[in-house]
Amino acid sequence: MRRAFLILATIALMLPPTVLLAQSPSPEVKKTAKADDATRPSSGGAGQTMKDSWITTKTKLALTTDGRTKARHISVETQGRAVMLRGKVSSTEERTAAEEIARGISGVASVNNALQIVPDDQRKTVDTKDDGIETAIRERLMNDAQLKGAGIKIRSDNSVVTLRGKISDPKAKSHASDVVRGVPGVRAVRNELAL
Repeated sequence: MRRAFLILATIALMLPPTVLLAQSPSPEVKKTAKADDATRPSSGGAGQTMKDSWITTKTKLALTTDGRTKARHISVETQGRAVMLRGKVSSTEERTAAEEIARGISGVASVNNALQIVPDDQRKTVDTKDDGIETAIRERLMNDAQLKGAGIKIRSDNSVVTLRGKISDPKAKSHASDVVRGVPGVRAVRNELAL
């Protein structure tokens, strides 16, 4: 009996506080809460960060347990209840399934599907090419006087490059896109740099 209590207590300590405090409200309260959520702007505080990380966790778990997707190839990020899917999938069906799964997660406001379709037999070649593109971009950014210390994060999925991070001014943001477009093999640039 004491051992079972210790196991339950250990599990309870490992759960996030929101899970421990969660209660199932009556149907009337649920309807009111959903209406309030739809009209209330999302706050950028710690509570929203916790909600976002919980949405990310639930989405990754759902992608893993659903047989239609290979979750290890899909990156999930959430910001302000908006889910971003990145990575490579083997078919249009898998891309669509990943988006459907993410949209079905409680609390998700929107889904941005940036998954690139790469057939399994081409994956190794495309991964190698993406690694080369990322290396070339890092070198160009390090040698650019305006972007040298910007700390820009780079990701290439089937030659579609995503830039993330914070940058000082709009001109530098635009310049980063121009630099990346000049790298051989880059098909498109998704500039998600924040000002």
